[in-house]
Amino acid sequence: MTATSAALTPPADAIPPVRHPDAPAAGELLGAHYAHCFGCGGGQPHGLHLEARAGEGVTVTAEFTVTPDHQGAPGLAHGGVLATALDETLGSLNWLLRVIAVTGRLETDFVRPVPVGTLLHLEAEVTAVHGRKIFSTAVGRIGGPEGPVAVRADALFIEVKVDHFIDNGRPEEIQAAMSDPDQVRRARAFEVNP
Repeated sequence: MTATSAALTPPADAIPPVRHPDAPAAGELLGAHYAHCFGCGGGQPHGLHLEARAGEGVTVTAEFTVTPDHQGAPGLAHGGVLATALDETLGSLNWLLRVIAVTGRLETDFVRPVPVGTLLHLEAEVTAVHGRKIFSTAVGRIGGPEGPVAVRADALFIEVKVDHFIDNGRPEEIQAAMSDPDQVRRARAFEVNP
């Protein structure tokens, strides 16, 4: 990034992230955290259907293909869709820490246009933790891990309790998620985004 705001710079006493011992193994597909999530859920016909995999340490990789539904200018991905892909990938990192966290701040640099039909490869990592604050960074490359950089982002996530969602979400969706008999899916439904 060209200039990161002070809010995204970890304080001097921040600590390195520690991968939770029960985190998914490196290479494991994380799956959708919520079926109706625009970023990763299969229940969104025009969503990104982003697929994230656990990496080494506190890192993830993810991919999605830009479809005609994701365009802004003719034939090019909408910047907001690219920011969403970065946010979704960065949010997946919290599953490796085994915390519920929401996006507090996201700063994105758009480096080059991303054409419709492009596979966007994303890599993200947690860089530091300070209390409830989780600092992370991501990069998106065209075509694969060695492709040209198209987008970058730095983010600050804030650890919250599940009450954040219960108190602020629409009751029908909250109740449906809370009623899921699968304990892992139930927990993961409440892991990202404000």
